[in-house]
Amino acid sequence: MTKKIVAIWAEDQNHLIGKDNGLPWRLPADLKHFKETTMGHNILMGRKTFDGMGRRVLPDRTSLILTTDVGYRVDNPNVLVLHSVDAVLDWYNQQEKNLYITGGAEIYALFSPYLDQVIKTEIHGQFDGDTYFPENFDWSGFEEVSVSHFPKDEKNAYDFTVKVLARRG
Repeated sequence: MTKKIVAIWAEDQNHLIGKDNGLPWRLPADLKHFKETTMGHNILMGRKTFDGMGRRVLPDRTSLILTTDVGYRVDNPNVLVLHSVDAVLDWYNQQEKNLYITGGAEIYALFSPYLDQVIKTEIHGQFDGDTYFPENFDWSGFEEVSVSHFPKDEKNAYDFTVKVLARRG
């Protein structure tokens, strides 16, 4: 398997991705998909996203936190705090696993030129929140390679669709 840099996120019909540094919805089936996709790999998020998760470290993954705050510390061997895109890319190039970009909006924008793949969950609903996927994201280099539909059920209040897009060439 060739390693990849992959952006992964969920958004509503208005491209909303967050509220108060967390998710504005609860969809256990999408969280299960996220876990199965990222398990055993590396995840990268910004400091605000990590703090919004209560600094909770996800099991069986190395978490990279990108922040300009050089004094920011996390006392956990599975967390690496880095301070620039170049530092993240240098680290990525020295290991063999995928890197999943998990938010927030600023981090998606910073890493858009380096993405090999995009995994986007489209939630069929509208929510209140404060963070949107970057409007200026350049989709022209990507093509859809798979689409999976998930109907609402007793645990998931909304239908959603997971789309996988790969960079052309």
